[in-house]
Amino acid sequence: MRLNEVSAVLDRRLDPGSLAPLAIGFSGGSDSLALLILTLDWAKAHDRPVLSLTVDHRLQPDSGAWTRDAVAKARSLGATALALSWTADKPATGLSAAARRARHALLADAARAAGARILLLGHTADDIAEAAVMRAEGSTVSDPRDWAPSPAWPEGRGVFLLRPLLDQRRADIRTWLAERGETWLDDPANDDPGSARARARRSAPAVATPAAPIRTPPSFEGDRLGVIVLPRDAAAAHLAAACLCAAGTDRPPRGERLERLVARLRSGERFTATLAGARIEANPDAVRFHRDAGESARGGLADMALSPGETGVWDGRYEISAGSAPITVRALKGLAATLSKAEQAALKTAPAAARPALPALVSASGAVSCPILGGPTFAVCDGARIGALFLDRFRAATGLIDQECVT
Repeated sequence: MRLNEVSAVLDRRLDPGSLAPLAIGFSGGSDSLALLILTLDWAKAHDRPVLSLTVDHRLQPDSGAWTRDAVAKARSLGATALALSWTADKPATGLSAAARRARHALLADAARAAGARILLLGHTADDIAEAAVMRAEGSTVSDPRDWAPSPAWPEGRGVFLLRPLLDQRRADIRTWLAERGETWLDDPANDDPGSARARARRSAPAVATPAAPIRTPPSFEGDRLGVIVLPRDAAAAHLAAACLCAAGTDRPPRGERLERLVARLRSGERFTATLAGARIEANPDAVRFHRDAGESARGGLADMALSPGETGVWDGRYEISAGSAPITVRALKGLAATLSKAEQAALKTAPAAARPALPALVSASGAVSCPILGGPTFAVCDGARIGALFLDRFRAATGLIDQECVT
């Protein structure tokens, strides 16, 4: 294994001056074991704590024992270690994808709760090759990237994934571990012929195809009222990210629907459309994205009740904390006339179609405010706080945040 390459990735992405813990997804397998050892070495040199997170999917009869062994191993190496469990009912179909989503959500939640902004994962060059084989069989799994925002939403807000082993081969990693006298867990699911991942491991090419390079980050405009503006010739991946972030969804548009959007934009056509929960307004020089306030979009904009001091994410776009009294967060649709005169005036600066999907805070007495409109004279329900998530999420999704120390 080429240790200098791994160290270079850690040096490039991590903030040596941070005191925040580094979280690691540790399964007990060879790849994650090597990652844990190397990260502990780097963290020790920079006086940073390391948190090992092991997920028990509860899909194998021995998974509990494996998890206990992984936690014990991580602690013996010097990391703080936690076990996480996927306790939800397991779906009859799409189990692998559901397990992947659950794993990312559990890891992101635990990392964020510990104050970690970085979650390291042990994917290798072999995983890139296996992902290509799985997609050829119809899977939607994407290529692992060395740096990416967590795909779990909203659990993964503010959490980035770092995969410093992507240029390393699994065989080389195992040779390196064996030379150190280390042993690791071999999950029998990797030999299950019913598993798409197991089949891919058997048929993946000996030399992995490098992941496609990340596109140059886009220039864009945006505001706290939920609008993202891109040039019409923006890359398809950036258009998909704008839909994802403006709508607060957890899955970007792909395939034919995204291709049709790109074709219409390239044609110069002026149009309004909806895609993946986003409203898209294509003007001659730019395209604007914001939340589609139609009732059919993702089942509508559901109310969210918050107890005093409680924090929640509303509609995937705003993080809201209640103050000293309970509040209910609702879509502003139908409530604009109850805002203060100052807020009604500020509301006129927002695109008309974006206004109904803004968050309104309703107090127990029925008073309504929309503090995201800004301004010191606007009412806030008993100290409630509100912050927009979509702009930072878009920056992360398009590569504008590429290091731990960049905010």
